[in-house]
Amino acid sequence: MTSKGQKVIQQWYKQKQWKQFPFQKEMEEAYLSGFSGLLNAPTGSGKTFALFLPFLADFINKYPDTYTTQKNNGLLMLWITPLRALTNDIRKAMQEVCDDIGLPWRIMTRTGDTSAAEKAALKRKLPEVLLTTPESLHLMLAQKEYDKVFKGLQVMVCDEWHELLGTKRGVQVELGLSRLKALSRRSAGESNNDLKLQTSDSGLRIWGISATIGNLEQAAEVLLGNDFSPERIRMVRAHVDKKLVIESVIPPNIENYSWAGHIGVKLLPQVMEIVAKSKTTLIFTNTRSQSEIWYHAIIDNYPEYAGIMAMHHGSLDNELRNWVEQALHAEALKVVVCTSSLDLGVDFRPVDTVVQVGSPKGVARFMQRAGRSGHHPGAISKAYFVPTHSLELLEGAALKQAIKNGVFESRDPMLLTMDVLIQFMVTLAVSDGFRADELFKEVKTTFAFADLRRDEFNQLLDFITNGGKTLAQYDEFLKVEVENGLFKVNSRRVAMRHRLSIGTITSELSIRVKWLSGGSLGTVEESFISKLKPGNTFWFAGRSLEFIKVKEMTAYVKKSKSTKGLIPSWNGGRMPLSSQLSAVFRDKLDEVANGIETDIEVKVLKPLFGLQAKLSHLPQSHEFLIESFKSREGHHLLFYPFEGRLVHEGMASLLAYRISKIKPASFSIAMNDYGFELLTDEDIPIEEALEDADFFSINNLIDDIQHSLNANEMARRRFRDIAHIGGLVFTGYPGQPVKNKHLQASTSLLFEVFNEYEPDNLLVRQAYNEALAFQLEEFRLRAALQRIQTQNIILKTIERPTPFAFPILVDSLGRERLTTETMEERIAKMARRYGADEVADKPSPRSRKTGVVRKKGF
Repeated sequence: MTSKGQKVIQQWYKQKQWKQFPFQKEMEEAYLSGFSGLLNAPTGSGKTFALFLPFLADFINKYPDTYTTQKNNGLLMLWITPLRALTNDIRKAMQEVCDDIGLPWRIMTRTGDTSAAEKAALKRKLPEVLLTTPESLHLMLAQKEYDKVFKGLQVMVCDEWHELLGTKRGVQVELGLSRLKALSRRSAGESNNDLKLQTSDSGLRIWGISATIGNLEQAAEVLLGNDFSPERIRMVRAHVDKKLVIESVIPPNIENYSWAGHIGVKLLPQVMEIVAKSKTTLIFTNTRSQSEIWYHAIIDNYPEYAGIMAMHHGSLDNELRNWVEQALHAEALKVVVCTSSLDLGVDFRPVDTVVQVGSPKGVARFMQRAGRSGHHPGAISKAYFVPTHSLELLEGAALKQAIKNGVFESRDPMLLTMDVLIQFMVTLAVSDGFRADELFKEVKTTFAFADLRRDEFNQLLDFITNGGKTLAQYDEFLKVEVENGLFKVNSRRVAMRHRLSIGTITSELSIRVKWLSGGSLGTVEESFISKLKPGNTFWFAGRSLEFIKVKEMTAYVKKSKSTKGLIPSWNGGRMPLSSQLSAVFRDKLDEVANGIETDIEVKVLKPLFGLQAKLSHLPQSHEFLIESFKSREGHHLLFYPFEGRLVHEGMASLLAYRISKIKPASFSIAMNDYGFELLTDEDIPIEEALEDADFFSINNLIDDIQHSLNANEMARRRFRDIAHIGGLVFTGYPGQPVKNKHLQASTSLLFEVFNEYEPDNLLVRQAYNEALAFQLEEFRLRAALQRIQTQNIILKTIERPTPFAFPILVDSLGRERLTTETMEERIAKMARRYGADEVADKPSPRSRKTGVVRKKGF
């Protein structure tokens, strides 16, 4: 029997002349039956309405005769998104539905962009639906009497859960949910001692919305926690036939197209042909610097686009980004150059074409971006792939194959992130306090801390109250006091500093860029501004700017007429090739080696691969290629695992260490996503090393990694962020941040103290574990070594660099310490020296690590 709420929703669909998809009906049935779970739906399929409308129907069912007069109901739905930019668009869509069906509700947002006046209004009168971010949720939990805010909460929705899963922000969501579930149980009169309670219509329902990833079932398990009975969980999948057309932009002369070291602007004419034929185009780049460069190139070469083109990335001022989003909605823009800041959720119907510049390095990321075009049910998504160098075309073919085969990356959840837990404990202590036994039980219900031991929890309690074993003498680390078993922060100064520090996003200190006449453009990193002198010109936010001065963490600028200038770079580096995409890439390479030419990309790359086979060898799936040659720089060894730069960094150091046990040597290391190079000034005994069965073995892998790399330094770098998140260092007040060098000195000192006097410190242990897991991708490294052990080793002595080798050598240009040549000139000189038909366009960032490999490390 159809309920009153369902009838109202069905009538709304009819008014909109929209058809309710089967997955939306399935979602409605699951929600109204009291289930929690995960909704898997592609972008542009109507997933927001799929969850919001059943929630409205549930409310209407409770008040069938009076729902149009039910005002001031308190907070009923909490909607968490990973990006602040998503909240405004979703809020408008939700408010429109409520207005259409006569619900007198308010839909509001609370993010870092929300003004103080709006936050005060929220406190005075809660809306029925609140859209927020993980950080803002924790800020709400840090307020006095926060339990009154959430006492009537019926459902928590985590939008774009795949973006948060596998990050510390995702752990923030898990911990926040553990507290919300506990509050819900208490308000329902249920015992907090029973960890196997089921949610019901009177309790809190939890739903996640996720794009397709490789571990959807686990994603649901992580979000819901381990206190949910499997019988109360539903997976709802949208089997929407979303048509996706992907086409690679082929360089007109592949032999003369860049082999490496470039950012693709040589294909600007072809890209602008695509833009001209489209209604509205999003040009996605992988970095903020790249977006600035592309915007600059379009304006220089196609000035007629001034006024109908914009740029959007995370460092631009919020007002500028909002203007771009509104202009997209209003169909006032022809093209927008953007980064991942427009990856998610925002519905821009005028966009009919997406251009991806350079490989996105992941299948799911490309699908997400491609879905920005035709972002409404029934529309065709059209995406173009623009290679920045010739070999990237094969990545384009691999992307199309992976999407066709349904191969998507998994997002592995983070476990036992003690820094996030410490921050959460202090957050609760800042508000109304917590009791240790109750909190331990709540935290254990999360996936992230299911294996947390009580002695570890007690160590964290000791740390926030007494400073642990080593910091007890320093008052600034004694944040929490215990009163009759209640852990509470009584210091207003500690509470204020903690609220200012809530969050897990750490980055280099940013400097705001403002006009001398007033008005903000956005932020750049302190390290970039520190290199400028008054009068220097740089390009930012699509404008040529003259640097005037820095005052109180603000860089003041004025307009410049110069057409030349520096372009800021932001930390974050290049994304490594995902394991799924690298596997499909190797399959494509195998097809090439076997003469299979089904893809247009493979056909046009035939001359390049023919040259590789002529100069060296084209490896098949059962082969592993190593190249060796001599130059005036020394002896080069090049290895090609095709596993991504992070794995290659670890493998290069590991193999250099194992070679050094045969013959001590100084190595210089360079790597890209396809392979890595070992360079030394003496002969490398590679034949002898290959005869050793343990050369590619995983035996003693961790010990060898720690010997081959400076494990202490890697852990120290991870510890900087951990110390920030865990509250060991204070980054400063608004407008008065602590200088980056002082923060680094403080965290380094703490790391040394813990290492020497408290070797079992949980945060130090976490730093070493994160260095292995995220900086070296130790799990992938282990799998790659096991694969190589089953392959035939092909060792080729070559006369000059091959198409596979040249890109790695371009990345090694940082070896030259003193030069007056530009990067383009140096690449061209290298090409002439080695006889490569390379034409320089623009350089990519270089990746180089040098050092002496000895038995005790670098």
